[in-house]
Amino acid sequence: MSPLVGFATRLRAGEKAFLAWTGVRETLNVEVMLRAGCDAVVLDWQHGPADTGAVMESIQTAYACGKPALVRVGLGDVTEAARFLDWGAAGVIVPMVNSAEDARKLVKDLKYAPLGERSYGPIRAAGMAGMTSPAYFAAANAFTLLFVMIETRAGLEALDEILSVEGIDGVLVGPNDLCIGLTNGAVVDPLHPVVDEALTRIINGVTKAGKLAAAFCPSGARAGELAKRGYHLVSIPTEQMLLRAATAEALYAARAVLGG
Repeated sequence: MSPLVGFATRLRAGEKAFLAWTGVRETLNVEVMLRAGCDAVVLDWQHGPADTGAVMESIQTAYACGKPALVRVGLGDVTEAARFLDWGAAGVIVPMVNSAEDARKLVKDLKYAPLGERSYGPIRAAGMAGMTSPAYFAAANAFTLLFVMIETRAGLEALDEILSVEGIDGVLVGPNDLCIGLTNGAVVDPLHPVVDEALTRIINGVTKAGKLAAAFCPSGARAGELAKRGYHLVSIPTEQMLLRAATAEALYAARAVLGG
């Protein structure tokens, strides 16, 4: 089965997915992280410097590795989100969703009829799904995932209403922004107790709604912990975070030997 089609099915069956997270233009990073064992990749359009061409190439690179790609779009980038789905993304992640009204607007723009009004043009995606274009149209609402980010106090308060919107497949927690919101800007700490409390509230709400829960994680240990707590998709740190940590570790070892 195509990774584009099978990913959503496996998640809904209870499989856990560990996500690579990348925002740079270099598609080789996508291949390296996926071949190292990550189950899928998030391409960070919101905060990363990659242009649309690099995103498209990264989606294809992931597909060549037999893995799905999801794209986190920027604020208000619904048109680009629809294009990424047409190019074969397995799903999109939309930041700063604060209400059921926000969620309904996204469903309208990013799901096909009868749920929404997504424009029909899956020339690349249909082939990547192993389907004719009409077959893709008939099935895509089920396997193209729409995640909304819970990363504000308003979004957290509206969680149940957001999850009740048909066509919203799940939520992804942005712990840094959520910490900023919940502490009124006092601190940025993805492991802060108020964030941890919110993570429990969110997984309980998602489980009750029968949808999917995802989270960005600052470490592999945190990813494993949240997966154990019921989250379906959890990221390891970004490639820049991993490169920084590995470089610092190697330099420490080298200087320790020199100093000895």
